[in-house]
Amino acid sequence: MLGALKFDFPEGIHAIGRLDSNSEGLLILTTNKKVTKLLFEGSMAHKRKYLIQVRNVMNEATLLQLKNGVHIPIRGGVDYLAKPYDVEIVAKPDNIEELDKNYRHDIPQTWLLMTLTEGKFHQVRKMVQAVNHPCKRLIRLSIEDIELGDLPAGEVIEMNEQDFFEKLKIEYSPSSISK
Repeated sequence: MLGALKFDFPEGIHAIGRLDSNSEGLLILTTNKKVTKLLFEGSMAHKRKYLIQVRNVMNEATLLQLKNGVHIPIRGGVDYLAKPYDVEIVAKPDNIEELDKNYRHDIPQTWLLMTLTEGKFHQVRKMVQAVNHPCKRLIRLSIEDIELGDLPAGEVIEMNEQDFFEKLKIEYSPSSISK
């Protein structure tokens, strides 16, 4: 997919916090192999924010279930109590276009804004499914202070390494930037 973009990516580029094929939004790329470990396996939890479209109208009681945590299956058939850092019902953003030409406006939906500090194997999708609201669309809006904003799909923004580390809230030092 990256090869389809009009950008000359350096050798050794890889994604931080992959998006599955049914998700969209912010994808951070780097050549620094230590960043993923520093970001997701470090002592500090890092926030990731998602805009989620789910089927059916979600009520406050169901939202409270999500806030308190729901059990989801993860690898090895284990149940895991997944709890968001924050979740709220929001209005559909004006700048979101329908991707599906066959979209059915007669089926009720709800939009959620969810922030996580962990990610367990499609956690967002599993959480909303656990409360009987199948995920119709999942858009990653940010990882820490790196935000998607109004960046069009397929566009690339480069940033210097010090700003990159600051926005991800990772300590910027020679040992953290060695590749």
